[in-house]
Amino acid sequence: MTKIAIIDDEIQILQSIQRYLQKRKQFEITIFDNPTEARRPLLNAEFDLVLLDIMMPQINGIDMLKELRKEQVPTKVIMMTAYSTLERAILSKDIGADDYLTKPFVSLRDVENKILDNI
Repeated sequence: MTKIAIIDDEIQILQSIQRYLQKRKQFEITIFDNPTEARRPLLNAEFDLVLLDIMMPQINGIDMLKELRKEQVPTKVIMMTAYSTLERAILSKDIGADDYLTKPFVSLRDVENKILDNI
């Protein structure tokens, strides 16, 4: 079973993705609406893949990604971003992101396909 963490300060996005992905029995989903709570489990490499929002009030996703890569955490990371920060998402690939998604999502099926492309 693929263990996935979703980190976003927008609870509706978290719950929507979680409900959709849990229908597939191959994913174990953990959600975090506060990235500081996700920090320790991420650094301990408890997940196979992380969906990580770039713009969050506590810690921005780029800084969190930099820390993961500095600590050589092997977890795959898909950055999530609004259109206005698409450039940052593309730049995050240089830092070590495996992929990115733009919000709002076209569909949750697209989110699932992006995950399947990266596991």
